[in-house]
Amino acid sequence: MTLEELVSQLQKVYGAQLRTVLLYGSAAAGEHIPKRSDYNVLVIVDEITMQHLRTEAAVARAWGEAGNPPPLTLTLSEWRGSADIFPMEYADILERHRVLHGTLPSDGIAVDRGHLRLQVEHEAMGKLLKLRQGILAAGGSDKGQTDLLAASLSTIMVIFRAVERLHGAVPPTDYEKLSRDVGVRVGFDAEPFTRVVRHVRGTTKIGSADVAAVMNGYLDGMYRLVAYLDRYEPAS
Repeated sequence: MTLEELVSQLQKVYGAQLRTVLLYGSAAAGEHIPKRSDYNVLVIVDEITMQHLRTEAAVARAWGEAGNPPPLTLTLSEWRGSADIFPMEYADILERHRVLHGTLPSDGIAVDRGHLRLQVEHEAMGKLLKLRQGILAAGGSDKGQTDLLAASLSTIMVIFRAVERLHGAVPPTDYEKLSRDVGVRVGFDAEPFTRVVRHVRGTTKIGSADVAAVMNGYLDGMYRLVAYLDRYEPAS
């Protein structure tokens, strides 16, 4: 299913109640990696009934056959009222999106840096814990750890973008530059992160001999980021 076909099917499900369909995330920012990245789609509608969900489920199933997550579907009132609890996601969507249908109702919606700081610290600490759990689950397997690094990249780049926004900066779309900028700001070596970026892109794979060093630097960077965010106080 193409993006155009997805929009067409959503129009059949919601009719005149379909307000917005947009693409966000890596695909909207030029960092989409074939066979690795998925397409993230936001759908905004007037109301969502159980019948709507039953009908949209068939669309989501066909959309998911290409490896894409189900569309993130919100009512208009939910969209307007949730920027305070999902500031990282809203900042990403507002800054990096491509409208496929309708218009994005962004008037009156702003991301508060205090809310953003709380969420990014929560997400960074959660990701650090997940990495530790993943290493234990991998049981010492080099391939398991390499897969863990690759799978973690997308979420960590979202966290890095939020760190840049805390300082009022526009995050670079290039993941290597973003990693280096955050490394300088926080005080960690960005090379392990750029190694994972190149691995995911397929330009320079991480070999078995390098996995342990890359993972060690990756964990150290996340540890330092969590400590940095714990101390950080956004400007009023």
